[in-house]
Amino acid sequence: MKLELEKYTEQLKLWPQEGYHIMAQYDDDKIIVYQSYRREIGEFAVKNQYFGGAFSLERMTWIKPNFLWMMYRNGWGRKEGQEHVLAIHLKISAFKSYLENAVYSTYSDKLEISREDWQNQVKESSVRLQWDPDHDPFGNKLERRAVQIGLRNEFIRSFSREDILLIENISDFVKDQYQFVLNDDLDNLLTPLERPLLFDDENLNKKLRLDYN
Repeated sequence: MKLELEKYTEQLKLWPQEGYHIMAQYDDDKIIVYQSYRREIGEFAVKNQYFGGAFSLERMTWIKPNFLWMMYRNGWGRKEGQEHVLAIHLKISAFKSYLENAVYSTYSDKLEISREDWQNQVKESSVRLQWDPDHDPFGNKLERRAVQIGLRNEFIRSFSREDILLIENISDFVKDQYQFVLNDDLDNLLTPLERPLLFDDENLNKKLRLDYN
């Protein structure tokens, strides 16, 4: 497994407690995002290093760069159809392109456009952006917001093949770490090393509402 790991309790001391943050493991070339699938999709992806077979290119797929938010969504890999947990090493240039083309999935006055204009953008865009409450290992809601990104059409096609550097099956790691959560032993819980991501592009940071603290 090529994920860089760190004790959760050590990371917690450094993580922002509130605000909008893309918490992720990344470097200049890549960013790691997470998805969960049923066995046949997960095994195909790991074996072939792209998404195909039973994976649908016709439905929107959602990627999540925040490990613990993914664990909240898939119940630490225990929810039916989400047993195969994948760490997908993506080209960070592709990830940035998704966000540049993203439209918020729900309307708000913060968008500074009319609802009609937003609706037109939604119809034309193939990328959705959504901020949700982040969660701790037990599934408790936090003040910090976590991002997820929905892809369809040309973006799901590029995501499924050429944007990917590596696909890892981390299901066993997830199961092992969940035991520490069950035993209320967070001192021994390991999670992927994550830190807030900011872009050099100030307009993109503003669009994403990213906080700097």
